Amino acid sequence: MYIDSHCHINFPELAARMPDILAQMEHNKVTHALCVSVDLPDFPQVLALAHQYPHIYASVGVHPDYEDTPEPSVEQLVQLADDPKIIAIGETGLDYYRLEGDLEWQRERFRTHIKASRITRKPLIIHTRSASEDTIRIMREEGAGTDAGGVAGVMHCFTESLAVARAAIEMGFYISFSGIVTFKSARELQAVALELPLERMLIETDSPYLAPVPYRGKTNEPGFVAHVAEFLAKLKGVPVEQVAEQTTANFRTLFNVPA
Repeated sequence: MYIDSHCHINFPELAARMPDILAQMEHNKVTHALCVSVDLPDFPQVLALAHQYPHIYASVGVHPDYEDTPEPSVEQLVQLADDPKIIAIGETGLDYYRLEGDLEWQRERFRTHIKASRITRKPLIIHTRSASEDTIRIMREEGAGTDAGGVAGVMHCFTESLAVARAAIEMGFYISFSGIVTFKSARELQAVALELPLERMLIETDSPYLAPVPYRGKTNEPGFVAHVAEFLAKLKGVPVEQVAEQTTANFRTLFNVPA
């Protein structure tokens, strides 16, 4: 049994195929999925899916790549998170890869999400790309993580170094691997995954993007998360059932979701 810890099934590529998406999840033994918010205008769609389907959960947040979108306040995030199907704040974080110029607005948005996480006691979903130094710095400054009195969280779709992973783990965070880890070109990321304990790992699709081998280049979907687990099991030399059981337990622990 698997759980897709990060997907965007409200995006048009998947929303139009919802019956098939859910059927493929069942076929591949993916019992639950977390549909992650990227902006406030589309948040009602995310929440509606979570309320429509018992095995779909949701988050609330604004992605760091979304520059021309309503800016969330701490109070607004706290209010929107006051729903039992909202189990996380995010995705949030920093991305210096796609955007240039003065990105202080991005850092302030990140701080807003961390503050909302501390108030709601709901974990953070963090996106970081080409910005790991600032990401870790702001996490520490704002008290993200269990070591600073905050709550745990996840570094989603992880592509950073082992040092960054260990820094996040020390703060109480989990590291989530997407289909990227299955790519032949991802040797450095595979080396990171090999070093990390399963007890601190999650699996995800980030669908509709980043489909794992053997579906690379195609539209990704939650059912494909099984292939991420299978790859990690082979990489670590353990039964796939062990990866499935541990990552499922990790998801339930992090997001406070009972079995």
